[in-house]
Amino acid sequence: MSVLQILWFFVVALLFAVFLLLEGFDFGVGMATRFMAENDGERQLYLRAIGPHWDGNEVWLITAGGAMFAAFPMWYASLFSGYYIPLFLVLVALILRGVSFEFASHAITVRERSLWQWANFVGSLFAPFFLGMMLTSLIQGVPMDAQGNAWLGFFDIVNWLSVVGGIAVVYFCFLHGLHFLSLKLEHDHARHMLNASSKLYWIAYPALVAFVVLALVFTDFYSVHAVSSWIITVIILAATICGHRAAEERRGVIAFVSSGVTLVGIIAFIFNGMFPRVMVSAGGVHDLLVKDASASPLTLGIMTGVLCVLLPIVLGYIIWSYRIQRGRVSAKALEDSAYAA
Repeated sequence: MSVLQILWFFVVALLFAVFLLLEGFDFGVGMATRFMAENDGERQLYLRAIGPHWDGNEVWLITAGGAMFAAFPMWYASLFSGYYIPLFLVLVALILRGVSFEFASHAITVRERSLWQWANFVGSLFAPFFLGMMLTSLIQGVPMDAQGNAWLGFFDIVNWLSVVGGIAVVYFCFLHGLHFLSLKLEHDHARHMLNASSKLYWIAYPALVAFVVLALVFTDFYSVHAVSSWIITVIILAATICGHRAAEERRGVIAFVSSGVTLVGIIAFIFNGMFPRVMVSAGGVHDLLVKDASASPLTLGIMTGVLCVLLPIVLGYIIWSYRIQRGRVSAKALEDSAYAA
């Protein structure tokens, strides 16, 4: 296995982690429009908070898929063919959510706007659920042949670990969204978000325990990569405790960073456990390895050069965009903009 193959496995993992880190709070805000908002005005306010960012954040998922396609074409072929239906459902949820922003902002009546706000909620809820379910189904070992073809039945995708994994991703995205809103809304709303998240954290602990127990039973992560898997597990637990404590102490920035670390830790746990495999086969007979699934050294070399050029530009743009949009969103500013329109 070459250095470039390891590098691009890490890059693909990093792209998925960044997607969940950034789009995770967008999903959480979308869920908060129904779980937290009390009226149409608050729902508009919540969506306004993520308005400048949500579409850019979704690009990271496309980039991750593109990097997988270019760097590991066999992995891409096996994953996307075997998990065609869950990925299709993720795509439908993202499309439904994406169009809802535009249609809700141009709705004439409250009823029309409510319809598209519901569409945003549904998309924000089910996109992370199906994505989390797919990723945690993947790590259990899937039926594969020697050519890398994955043949998945219903219960290969929908089982105890995958359902708990999907719910866990949704739950931590929701907490992440509440923490983001605590940084973007005025102080009364911000306190409300932190109060809610501090109570919701008590549900997160049994969910994490259940996930670890199921991972011990249904995966080989804690035997193949025992030390690193336990270290990542401890980091996820520590970040959850830190986020809980920060929410109780009304420290929104620390709470937001902690919930972000938790989501990144979930991706790190999955990719660390799979390495050096990219697809874990049932029984470990036909595992698809990094060294066998990658593109040619020339392709990886060209991609590395492009990465070195474009990555600083992209990071600079992201930092700049978040910096200029760093202010809090107020209900009065929303009313003023609606009146001006």
